[in-house]
Amino acid sequence: MQAPIAPKKPQLLEIHSHQRIDPYYWMNDRENPDVIEYLNAENSFLKEVMKPTEEFQKELFAEMKGRIKEDDQTVPYFKSGYYWYVRYEKGGEYPIYCRKKGSQEGPEEIILDVNELAKGKSFYQVGGTATSPDQKILAFAADEVGRRIYTIHFKNLATGEILAESISEITGNLVWAADNLTLFYSKQDPETLRSHRIYKHTLGSNPSEDPLIFEETDEEFSCMVHKSKTEEYLFIHSESTISSEMRFLKSDQPQGEFQILQARIPYLEYAADHFEEFFWIKTNDNAQNFKLVKTPISQPGKENWIDVIGHRSEVLLEDFELFSNYLVTQERTNGLTQIQIKPWKKEGYSLKFEDETYTAWVSTNPEFETDILRFGYNSLVTPSSVFDYDMISGEKTLLKQQEVVGGHDPNLYHSERIWAKASDGTLVPISLVYRKSLFIKNGQSPLLLYSYGSYGYSMDAYFSSNRLSLLDRGFVFAIAHIRGGEDLGRHWYEQGKMLNKRNTFTDFITCAEHLITENYTSPAHLNAMGGSAGGLLVGAILNLRPDLFNGAIANVPFVDVVTTMLDESIPLTTGEFQEWGNPKEKEYYDYMLSYSPYDNVEAKAYPNLLVTSGLHDSQVQYWEPTKWVAKLRAMKTDQNLLLLDTYMEAGHGGASGRFNALKELALEYAFLLMLEGKTSL
Repeated sequence: MQAPIAPKKPQLLEIHSHQRIDPYYWMNDRENPDVIEYLNAENSFLKEVMKPTEEFQKELFAEMKGRIKEDDQTVPYFKSGYYWYVRYEKGGEYPIYCRKKGSQEGPEEIILDVNELAKGKSFYQVGGTATSPDQKILAFAADEVGRRIYTIHFKNLATGEILAESISEITGNLVWAADNLTLFYSKQDPETLRSHRIYKHTLGSNPSEDPLIFEETDEEFSCMVHKSKTEEYLFIHSESTISSEMRFLKSDQPQGEFQILQARIPYLEYAADHFEEFFWIKTNDNAQNFKLVKTPISQPGKENWIDVIGHRSEVLLEDFELFSNYLVTQERTNGLTQIQIKPWKKEGYSLKFEDETYTAWVSTNPEFETDILRFGYNSLVTPSSVFDYDMISGEKTLLKQQEVVGGHDPNLYHSERIWAKASDGTLVPISLVYRKSLFIKNGQSPLLLYSYGSYGYSMDAYFSSNRLSLLDRGFVFAIAHIRGGEDLGRHWYEQGKMLNKRNTFTDFITCAEHLITENYTSPAHLNAMGGSAGGLLVGAILNLRPDLFNGAIANVPFVDVVTTMLDESIPLTTGEFQEWGNPKEKEYYDYMLSYSPYDNVEAKAYPNLLVTSGLHDSQVQYWEPTKWVAKLRAMKTDQNLLLLDTYMEAGHGGASGRFNALKELALEYAFLLMLEGKTSL
């Protein structure tokens, strides 16, 4: 079967007296039958090429599914008189939301069975959920397409009836006021999908008459509504990449007017919570790595902010949690997470973790009057674990560790952290894991190098039972903690964005070269992987150094950077000018054009490549990966694999349900293993 060849329909694009010819611009129309025909042809070609691995894919799927405890549930947490948890039943794709009143030994009340709601639907996802303060009404947001456009439904928890009234085309963000009747929610612009309006709904009224409470008119900002931990205050949080602004209102006064906490200032970011007579705020006000301040509710402006934890150049303050007797912070030092506990009247201390590379986080802690901190932990070899920590005695109790059905022995695997030196002298950390008995440091091991590198998102070392299917077949898995993330502090992010974006790509290449030099792998066995903005990373490094890699997987990749960022009608564009730059300014146009994967495809050899896409993707429009594959197919000079897998009934996150997504992963793993000559168990 021949690979599909997309027709060329040259489109002239011109700005700054510079012309580009885009032969595949016509693909920017999901209603065009020619576009659908091409996508179907690519899917058919993919299926034909991967046909020798069909049984292998089924076996991989069964293997990964077989490690998942099907009748599983989350650790219950206590709030508002109930223990809340989510569980799954054997064979069920979707979660079941449950609660027990007063005691974990009490009778179970199922408040939402998503399996029932999803029957007969190819896609179904529940977003935000919230019960009214009197615990009688559940509001939940559901998406049936995958474009992250939700509808709010209401369920009477006493009768089990889902009420007739609903609110359509919302973001999935919702919160109740204290009166049990008023629900605040956010809506998105129907074209750009920017969350830009906050509405107020009174239960029993006509949603079409819901009053508009707040509108965010600055196209670089989006807004959401949420509640303080005390539930005494409602917050409207407006945010851009570089600035924040919050408004507050007593939750028992939903008819009142929201007041500004601190007016927006360029490059001032902040996020607030409430405790006693103060707002407690994490901010970067004269603090690159953020600090913690408090301010009187009666006079909350910046001029009244009082430092609680000052700025530290080597420590990034990621988050904080307030208790009646303790302040808990989640921080990052030298690329690793630390959890600090500070009694209000005593010296503080940090929790100790033993793995060389790991992930730890402050978990769900809705109660104020408690001495127990719940936190989570995992590593590349340790399954995800939930602990309760007694902040008085220091006793740590393991409540649950992710069960790997069939067993998992961490001692069979080795994880480590190594450092690669970039050309500018910067040391870039790499976390990696492999099965001890299958690894020889001779450069012949297949290795999958993963990263993201944007928006300040840190890529922590985490456990995956699915990943065992690669490790147990001799693969090394590595995470490159490159600039553009926030792994080593705020400066790490700022050195990998805007006019420093190329550091993200060269850091990844540095990590690849280091892994080769140190004989963990070789170009004949090295593979790259990234999704969304990480797909941009994959596209960029394949243009820069295709010789370093045997294969690559780009999931829903953001690859047509310049054209997308010039089109302000596309979702996310205006809100991302402070991440990538605005190409309407020539300096940014030239710089973005220098690395945009689609614009830099050349007539040369490229590695084997699998690209995934979603027809209803709201974040990376389907035409970006589609155009990129079409252009690569027309220009590349090699005979290596080039495959496009478009999910015709899903969006940015792929298929809904916990098992359907494994079929997509089985295809990706089969692709990587096929490159190593393995097409069966």
